[in-house]
Order: sequence, then C-alpha cells, then structure tokens
Amino acid sequence: MAEDYYKILGLDKKAGSSEIKKAYRKLALKYHPDKTKGDKPLEEKFKKISEAYAVLSNPEKRNQYDTYGSADFGQRFSQEDIFRNFDLGDILKEFGFGGSRQGGFASSRGRGGQQGGMGGNPFFNNMGGNSFGQQKQQPVKGKDIEYELPLTLHEIINGTKKTITINQGGIAKAIEVKIPKGLAQGKKIRLAGKGDLSPNGGPAGNLYIRSNPIPQKEYTIDGNDILLAKQILLSQALLGDTIKILTPDGKAINLKVPPGTNPRAKMRIPGHGIPQMKGNGCGDLFVVINISMPKKLTVKQKELIQQLEKTGL
Repeated sequence: MAEDYYKILGLDKKAGSSEIKKAYRKLALKYHPDKTKGDKPLEEKFKKISEAYAVLSNPEKRNQYDTYGSADFGQRFSQEDIFRNFDLGDILKEFGFGGSRQGGFASSRGRGGQQGGMGGNPFFNNMGGNSFGQQKQQPVKGKDIEYELPLTLHEIINGTKKTITINQGGIAKAIEVKIPKGLAQGKKIRLAGKGDLSPNGGPAGNLYIRSNPIPQKEYTIDGNDILLAKQILLSQALLGDTIKILTPDGKAINLKVPPGTNPRAKMRIPGHGIPQMKGNGCGDLFVVINISMPKKLTVKQKELIQQLEKTGL
C-alpha cells in the first residue's frame, strides 16, 4: 500500500534529520502502547509512524523512497527491508521509555542477535512480509524520462538533428537526437537506454522525445494538416482571382479563387501538410479565405456601390 511517510510524520519533503527525529519523538510519546493501553487503531498508528521513521531516518532508504515515490517503494521493498538495521528498542529507550522491553517491545534484532529487521519484535509480527533476510532485491529498470522538444514547422516537415542535455544518474549528458519527419504535436520517439540509470544494476530506462511545435503567425497545425489564413479583397472574392501561396516548406503555388468565394472558405492543396511518421502519405495544406472589408469608402467607391445596389447586388 502506498504510504506518504512525510505526511504521516507531518513533515515537509525538505525536512532535515533533526526535524525528522523531533517529529517522530513527539508522535511516539503520544501513540506509544504504554500510552494507548491496548487501543488497536492507535497501535496501528504507532506502527505507521515507526515505519515512516525507519525509512526517513536512514539516508539510503530515504533516497530510494524519494526516487521511486511511495507507490513504487512499497512494491519494491518488504517490511523486512524497511526495518533492517532499525533498533526500535534502543530508539525508544533514547526517548525515555526505559529498557529495551519497556511497554512490551523487544529490541528489533534478528536471529542470533544480528542487528536489523523485525525478528525479535513481536509487536510488528503482523505487519506482513517474509522472514528476515530471505527476500533478495531483484535488479530493477531505471525510470523513463520524457523530454519536450520545441520544433519549428519546417523542422517537423523535413526532420532535423538536435542536441539536447539530460540528467542521467546526477550527471548532465549531451545527446544528439535525430528527429524524423512528421513528429507532430502529441507524437513522440523512444531512445532505448537513455533514461535514468537503475539503482541496483538493472537496465537504464528509456528517453521519450515529445514534439512541442513552436507557434507560427501564418500557419496552424491540425494533426497532419496545416491551415494558412489568407486575406483577399472583396472584389477578388466576388469576381474570382488567382493568388500566390507560399507553402510551409517554401514552395510558391498559384491558387485559383473562384468567383463568389465566401468568407472562411477552405481551399485544399493536397500533399503540402506534415508527412506521416510511419509509412507513406502526407497531410494537406488548407488555405482559409478571409475577406478584407474596407472601413471607409472613397467617393468613387461609394458611387459604384450605390449603382450596384440598384442592380440588386
């Protein structure tokens, strides 16, 4: 079960060793079985604060807990792992609870007097786990890393090479990444073994590069399609015209605007969008027509419009 040890002890994650010890002492004085007189829920509370202290007071265990998070830590480490080298009797004696058997607590020593585990402490026998020392920690894979990479539209269409810097095992590493064509928003590529290192000799995690397109004034990305807003005159919309379009990859195209084109009309130019990452094919470029409406007419223009009005236009 996932346990937030910091929350159990009422601590911030940046708490130092003296703060951790002080917080545990305060709670131990409150929930020790000598104080709670057989109250089972409060005994469980004492077990939890002791478990939290066993982890957070040990720099190595705390580092593993902070690295994996509460859920993963609980899956990777048994109760025997958590209480190994944790002598509850001596700790309680230091806090003023008398000898190592004060209040029904035996010192947490394993078989043959070996320090560690829960072997000699019957209070913790019902907390689960196998016999002390039998569980061997298996090599685990390092954590995966996800990296958001800003890309221009030109880089997404044509592919590129980028050098990025990641933190691997506490060391900054520069990695050259080949970005394939079509790495549009929401898509990612995997670099095996370039993630976090394993804490105990297992394989490294993976590095995932996720595309983060850089916004551009003229173009909008819609999946593998690209939208281009183009403004034309009212006369061009009414009479029709041929306009010049510059595609995202820099190619000039003559686009025919038919007479009577409506505002927000979308005109498709096939194959000039973003390539598919896998297989053949490419998205399309859509030209979205905006009609420029004059805010002020000249005397001549007003006269012509009035004449058009008489024709029923």
